[in-house]
Amino acid sequence: MINRVLIRIKVVQMLYCYLLTQNEFKIESAPETASRDKRFAYSMYLDLLVMLLRLSGYKLTNNDVAIAGVGDNKYLRANKIIRALYADAEVKSIVINKASEFRLFTNATAAIYSEITKSAIYRSYIHLKQADIKDDITFWVTIINTVIAKNTELLAAAREKEGFTMVGYEQGINMLANTLKSFGDTRTIFIDAKNSLARSLDKAYELYHWLLLLPVELTQLQDQRLDAAKNKYLPTDEDLNPNMRFVENRLVRAISESPEMETYLKEMPISWNENPTLLRSLLDKVLQSDIYVKYMESEKSGLNEDCDFWRAIFKHIILPSEEIADMLESKSVYWNDDIEIVGTFVLKTIKRVATSANGTLSLLPKYKDEEDARFGAELFVNTVEHFEEYRSYIDRFIDAKQWDPERLAFMDVIIMAVAISELLEYPAIPIPVTLNEYIEIANNYSTMRSGQFVNGMLFSIINYLKSEGKLTKN
Repeated sequence: MINRVLIRIKVVQMLYCYLLTQNEFKIESAPETASRDKRFAYSMYLDLLVMLLRLSGYKLTNNDVAIAGVGDNKYLRANKIIRALYADAEVKSIVINKASEFRLFTNATAAIYSEITKSAIYRSYIHLKQADIKDDITFWVTIINTVIAKNTELLAAAREKEGFTMVGYEQGINMLANTLKSFGDTRTIFIDAKNSLARSLDKAYELYHWLLLLPVELTQLQDQRLDAAKNKYLPTDEDLNPNMRFVENRLVRAISESPEMETYLKEMPISWNENPTLLRSLLDKVLQSDIYVKYMESEKSGLNEDCDFWRAIFKHIILPSEEIADMLESKSVYWNDDIEIVGTFVLKTIKRVATSANGTLSLLPKYKDEEDARFGAELFVNTVEHFEEYRSYIDRFIDAKQWDPERLAFMDVIIMAVAISELLEYPAIPIPVTLNEYIEIANNYSTMRSGQFVNGMLFSIINYLKSEGKLTKN
């Protein structure tokens, strides 16, 4: 049931929320107060950020020269947290501003590098078969506390800086350790975002069952009303002999008797009866509609007519209902934009009942296959991991005369990044399919001009990727 159209929308939505709140590092800001200790701590902190990159073999500028005694260490250079630090836009700005000042710490850097490569923590680290983010963070925090903080040459160099204070020196080292630890916090945010994507898709499938259950509970409510009318003090002939076509609808019976629906409701006991006012209001709208009047008066009676009736009710009363939208939004934050798409799956299911041989309900599976089940998580993770690369493709084709790269609608950037991820990582999906899907998402979820803009940008990016041999499919 959950097709790739819905999955793409969910990935874009979750990625937008994640990247708005996520910063790889919590880089400290310049102190607002004029405290001498705080000013020196911040200055020392920036110097140490640059030092970590130099210790790992990274050049700071095109004119940068190697530090004698500091090698191109494959273990330090491959450390994921240092790679992420080097790629951080804020850190890059710091590097540009501090590179010329770093000569003061050249000797200290060489001495610290020598101590690192002789340390027990280093020997343990390089023997890990596959270090993860946690291992990388632990390694550098330990090095900061046991090597960098105790290095006498670093302290001597720091004393030559203007405004030196011992308190500020120690605070700067602590700030560095906390910045690296903060990267672990953002990994938690990433995991939460990935889990939210899975929950969002689960909730979409739950909404599918909620909507299919609604005809059953509306019918039960009408059956109760008819029974009450029979037992009132002075029932009319119509009360005693009502038209039972609505309550005996074959589609409703098929839903009620579905073993698949019964199994789902045992695992997920959902019910509209918690909203009696909404149920009564919806039933009244159904009973007052021309669709209902024509259905009850029609001479044709059969499974097709019963299914056509509920399809029409869904299209014209249930799915457009603001009351239902408000109720669903209160039930789940994930259902804000789902009802329209999930509603199409409900209509498809009703049509399948109408064309079935014995009028039974067959629920749509959650996913078509295992590939679709993996598609959302894989697309999300790949886009996050390569976001800076994909953003560079976008920036390459921005017409600066018409568009300021810094003022692009962020949703447009997210949509294009996910589209590029799909273009490069899913060779079986034709390029026109990807283009059409993300242009449609841009039209529906971004600005008025976004569809046209995304179309032109992706066309240019596709041609570039083909010319570079990075995209080979048609």
